Amino acid sequence: MAFFRLLAVLAALCLSAVSAMAQNMDALVDALAKGNFKEREAAIAKLADTGDPAVVPVLEALSAGDLYVRPADGRVFIARKQGSVMILTAPLTGESAGEAQKGEIDKIKVNNALRRTIAQVLSGFALFNSDPTRRREAVQLALKTGDPSVLPGLEKALAKENVADIAVLLKDAIAAATLKSDSSEEEKLKAIETLSARTDRDTASLLAAFASTAEEPLKAAALAAVAKIERALATWDMLQNVWYGISLGSVLLLAAIGLAVTFGVMGVINMAHGEMVMLGAYTTYVVQQIFRTQFPEAFGLSIIVALPAAFIVAGLVGILIERSVIRFLYGRALETLLATWGISLILQQAVRTTFGASNREVGTPDWMSGSIELTGGLAITMNRLVIVIFAALVFTAILLAIRYTSFGLQMRAVTQNRPMANAMGIRSSYVDALTFGLGSGIAGLAGVALSQIDNVSPNLGQGYIIDSFLVVVFGGAGNLWGTLVGALTLGITNKFLEPYAGAVLGKIIILVAVILFIQKRPRGLFALKGRWVDA
Repeated sequence: MAFFRLLAVLAALCLSAVSAMAQNMDALVDALAKGNFKEREAAIAKLADTGDPAVVPVLEALSAGDLYVRPADGRVFIARKQGSVMILTAPLTGESAGEAQKGEIDKIKVNNALRRTIAQVLSGFALFNSDPTRRREAVQLALKTGDPSVLPGLEKALAKENVADIAVLLKDAIAAATLKSDSSEEEKLKAIETLSARTDRDTASLLAAFASTAEEPLKAAALAAVAKIERALATWDMLQNVWYGISLGSVLLLAAIGLAVTFGVMGVINMAHGEMVMLGAYTTYVVQQIFRTQFPEAFGLSIIVALPAAFIVAGLVGILIERSVIRFLYGRALETLLATWGISLILQQAVRTTFGASNREVGTPDWMSGSIELTGGLAITMNRLVIVIFAALVFTAILLAIRYTSFGLQMRAVTQNRPMANAMGIRSSYVDALTFGLGSGIAGLAGVALSQIDNVSPNLGQGYIIDSFLVVVFGGAGNLWGTLVGALTLGITNKFLEPYAGAVLGKIIILVAVILFIQKRPRGLFALKGRWVDA
């Protein structure tokens, strides 16, 4: 019996302590409604010192202007308007506290200084959040601001952190806060050394600002760290331009690879090739509309379904053009240019009549959204990465098909010596039709890819037809490896010229350079060989 009485006493003491703590917290919250802004700032500091996560919604409501006091008893509530009344919520527990008329409660006022204080306190609480993403965001904010007031919280968070990359960020944030604190010269030198390992512009700006007011040897150390970061950033900027160039080159490769096949094998200057790209993009739009209305839960598969659909649609249109127009114009390159230019205008107008002249929305599936952030500010967007991989797969598939299939063998035979191929029983007209269809189908695949990074409109193909011809002529007509090298070379060169010459002047410089190159090597980088070609 004595043992049970002791347990009862202990339980009563615990309940009493909990009740006292709750009353104390309630008193601290109620203090937010008293006094002037300075006194409210002191009340916020006392709430922060408790370390209780329950104060987070209180401070968030105060910052948002949703914290009210009831003058009748001095109690503080979170209040939100609902109709003609205000719905009250207990700030610490989130429990319903009834309702009140607007005249029965007063809003607790805050100014910008209080909001900044609240933001600092909330960031400190976020450092101990159970969600690693929230902790990472809080540390990144502390690193960016370098506020010395959160230095104790950062050190406590570092002692408890078990995620490696967040721990590294915490060390950097501590170093940034140390620079603005009253720490010793030795501690600040260590902080500069820590920050010099980072490669981002925010850190460089932070160190540069510190150097502008610091004295030797801190100033020299900070400037040396800024120079080191800027050298690293220059390297990453170069890599970023290379990636942008590869990305642009992959787009040019997709747009030009079909043109390389038709132009190299058939000698046809196909000005309607861009419209095959456009048809592929509009096929993607139609497929996505079907998925949106019939299979919305499977929308992420729409791009996968659009690939064969675009290839078939563009390929069939290409075969129709070859059988109805092109086959009568072989050997007359300028006439094929004029005829296909007229066909391109017809296709553009047909699409305008069917879909309208305005841009059409083509969605990006979730698996192609977002980006991969690398150090130094290098970001690789998922849609561009997928297009680069897709271009490589298409290039490899076409290369293997031409090299290891009977149709590919016939195509190469017709390309290298058409009369001899005819003598060997190869129907060159049949090869021409399928080759034109293959080139157009590949252009349709390019349209699917371009729909993810460009506006889908009747003029979509016009923006790529000139660049496609440049790639084909520069690399060597009919040579796929030349097309690959030409696309990547022109893409990377263009991205390195743009920052200095601008987008338009950069293209003009590339055009002039290609013209001069063709004067020296009329057949491009990789010329096809064969009696028919040489003739």
